[in-house]
Formats: sequence, C-alpha cells, structure tokens
Amino acid sequence: MQEPRRSHGLAVTETGLQGGDPVVVLHGWGSSAAMMRPVSAALEPRFRVWTVDLPGHGEAPPPSRPMDLAEHASAVRALVRETVGRPAALVGHSNGGRIALYLASEPDAATVVTRLALLAPSGLRRTPSVKTRVRRAVATTLKAPFEVLPGPLREFGLDWLRHSLVWRLLGTSDYRALDGVMRDTFVRLVNSYLETRLASVSAPTLVVWGERDEDIVREQVDRLVALVSSARLEVVPDAGHYAYLDRPDVVLPLLTRFLEADAS
Repeated sequence: MQEPRRSHGLAVTETGLQGGDPVVVLHGWGSSAAMMRPVSAALEPRFRVWTVDLPGHGEAPPPSRPMDLAEHASAVRALVRETVGRPAALVGHSNGGRIALYLASEPDAATVVTRLALLAPSGLRRTPSVKTRVRRAVATTLKAPFEVLPGPLREFGLDWLRHSLVWRLLGTSDYRALDGVMRDTFVRLVNSYLETRLASVSAPTLVVWGERDEDIVREQVDRLVALVSSARLEVVPDAGHYAYLDRPDVVLPLLTRFLEADAS
C-alpha cells in the first residue's frame, strides 16, 4: 500500500484500476481511511479509488483551527478538482455521508459529484431521547447565570464552563474523548443539519442502513430518502452502524452494483 499524500489538510491514498471511473471514500467521525479499507478493496478491481483521512483522523494532522462542515466539504471539493481531475462518485459513512450530501447539495454539485453511496449518513436531526432532553435542560440551567453578565465576563464564564468537568460529563462519549481544536470541530460538525438543503440533491443516491444501528435511526434515513428525490434505501439485516463491517457480504455487492450503473 502506498503512502498517503497530503492535500488540503486531508491524507489521501489512491488505489485501484488505472483509468477506472473515480470513487472518493469518506470515513465517519472518529474513524479513518484504514477503517474504510474493506469498501475501498471491494471497489478497486473496477474503479480508481481515493480513500480519505479527514483532518485530525488517521494519517491527517489536526487542523490549525476548528473546521466546520463547509470547510470539510471545500477540502474534498478541491481534492476532486485538483487531484481526481473529474467528477467522482462519493462513498460516505456517517459524517462522511454528511460531507458528501453537503457537496451534492451545492450549486456546483455536477462538477464534483456523479453518485452518492451513503452508509448510515448523519446530518439529519434526531428526535431527542429523554436522556438527551434532560442533559440539554441541565446545560441550559448551568449557562443561565453567565448569560446575564456583561460581555467580557459572560464570555470568560462560558469558556470556563465549557472546559469544566461537569460540562464534559454532560457531553457524549465522543465529545468527552476530545479536547482543543478537534472538540470544537466535532461540535461544529454534529450541529450541522442538512434538511433544508436536500431538495437540491439530484445525483443518484443509495442509502445503506443497518437495522440495528443505534447511532443513526430509521426515522432519520426515512426522512433523508423522502427529501432526496433520487434516493433509495437498502436496509441491511443483522447489522449496526458499521453495516459494511458487520455484513460485507450484503453491503459491498450493493455498493459495487450501484456505482457500476454509471461506469463506462
């Protein structure tokens, strides 16, 4: 396996069929290109594959400052235009699916994206659980005394609160595992929702979801498919959030057949 090249804060490995139709593979939050290796390997006999480590993951260094969704999408767009050299199919798992959907909803989507294969994509709001509602109520209560302070004191107090142990305990396990620029990047990404953009997605779209997925629930993928006119859903039995690892026998042929529909 060749060493990844650096591009716009990404680390990218290029493999597969020389001259084959291009596919860009994007992992989810807390994952890496190495975790997407089964997907890339399944596509390599038929496609030219660029497998990406997003900033702060795998072989890619953390960004110098927090990055939002638009900046992640901009880095992938630059990769497609400058390195791939022509529009590509995007395969995205979880947060990688969020980035792919964002790109496919942009006005220049046709110059970047040919098809979307989304594995448990994030980016749609989820009806909050009781635990989540309680956590949010506690956070609001904790912030209230600082909100009434004058500007500089308010910002100092809120910054102190965000770095306190009690605030960390209110966060998700992903949030608690992070600090510094990657924590702020995580917050910006998970609070980026795409519902208002999805009607603009016209690329053929496959959504693959494991029936035991507790991170992305059926309500979210059903709403996504309803909002993207070109989308269809494949439910994978006996699989969770990483359906492509739980049931490669089902997921990998699905991806290959779907991507081959545009293959020359």
